[in-house]
Amino acid sequence: MTENKEEKILYIGTCAGENPEKAAMPFVMACAALAMDIKATIVLQGNGVYLAQKGYVDKMLRGGGFPPMKELLANFLELGGKLKVCVPCIKERHIDESELVEGYQTTAAGALNLEALEADAVIAY
Repeated sequence: MTENKEEKILYIGTCAGENPEKAAMPFVMACAALAMDIKATIVLQGNGVYLAQKGYVDKMLRGGGFPPMKELLANFLELGGKLKVCVPCIKERHIDESELVEGYQTTAAGALNLEALEADAVIAY
């Protein structure tokens, strides 16, 4: 008898309001993966960490004909996606952890490398 291995995809988002289409892509793809019963994690790095800041996505422009980022983020979390935020990146941007949306986890390079090794695919935007 073979075990069913849970499939995992890791998405890395590095953009926010400066490129709303590219910022939306990891969330669009991750929501599709979750709907397919594939475990999805999004890690925000660089300017992407702004997406996890409370209120930021409320004022973002829509990108690429996708739903508003506020809706994408909410759907991702409701579907059970894991949202991780790079600690050095938020510190560089003077964002305190208390300013981040509910449901996030912090991460840094070592933990992210381990997660990438465990994933079936890693996609960066």
